[in-house]
Amino acid sequence: MASPPQFTEPTVSHTKFASELADYEDQRDEYEARGWLLVEAHFPTVFVVMANTVLKPPPIVCGVLLEFTNYDAMPPSLKLVDPFTRVPYTAANLPTQLNRSLPAQSVQLPGLPAGGNIQMQVAQPLMQAHDPQAVPFLCLAGVREYHEHPGHSGDPWELHRGSGAGRLVRLLDIVHRYGVEPIKAYGVQITPAGFDFGQPPA
Repeated sequence: MASPPQFTEPTVSHTKFASELADYEDQRDEYEARGWLLVEAHFPTVFVVMANTVLKPPPIVCGVLLEFTNYDAMPPSLKLVDPFTRVPYTAANLPTQLNRSLPAQSVQLPGLPAGGNIQMQVAQPLMQAHDPQAVPFLCLAGVREYHEHPGHSGDPWELHRGSGAGRLVRLLDIVHRYGVEPIKAYGVQITPAGFDFGQPPA
């Protein structure tokens, strides 16, 4: 991940970065039990691999790469990446969309009597991209890509800076809550690997 130029006083960013890591280390055992595996933490980079500990065997779902250059004059960057190569996923190959459920909507279907509405649950992906081959961003205040997007010019980082929106643990918790925790079971499809095309059985 290419870092932007460091324009904030470096000691300030380093101190705030160290504070984020200290907060993580205070609860590291708990986070590891949830499947958060901290692989690297050297300014300005934090790399965490997310696993789902409910399933057996537990699968690795994704990597989370955060970059804290100029923190906290700027929010951290966050990308979902391949956990083995750290290559960012494109929208087309994301292992998880981080779907957030919206309030159920009442829909009247043709042919149903009046008042015979059905409730439809709507999911909104937190990972957004304009193109299937583009690298998606977490559409959430506290993430650099969100605040740099022209569609969010009315929601600047300064409005959220003091709220903890860009905190390391908060962002990891959101990825886990919406992208890892909802995975409850394996989907297995069994396909025979070969056939005997000889004589039919006697």
